[in-house]
Amino acid sequence: MTRIKRGYIARRRRTKIRLFSSSFRGARSRLTRTITQQKIRALVSAHQDRGKQKRYFRRLWITRINAVIRNYKVYFSYSRLIHNLYKKQLLLNRKILSQIAILNRKCLYMISNEILK
Repeated sequence: MTRIKRGYIARRRRTKIRLFSSSFRGARSRLTRTITQQKIRALVSAHQDRGKQKRYFRRLWITRINAVIRNYKVYFSYSRLIHNLYKKQLLLNRKILSQIAILNRKCLYMISNEILK
């Protein structure tokens, strides 16, 4: 009986997984089974952290807006500012508001005056 060599498909799949885990340390970059486990964990963590990143940035924007408002006496508090923005139907999201608060305070004063009218 002649010897039959295996195909290249499984080897190609393993090398693709190895390329993903080439920066990992120890057995996590060398052994196929641990590489696949580590790849699954890495992808799960990446998915979770994308949600966390959105949360952290929202917290950062709120903190920036609140700090500028209280420091420069633009408005009473962050929550009242946002509430009155919605009441006046000035739809500005927190990201834009925080950029305005940091880069262009005169514009923030104009927005607060528009709310108080």
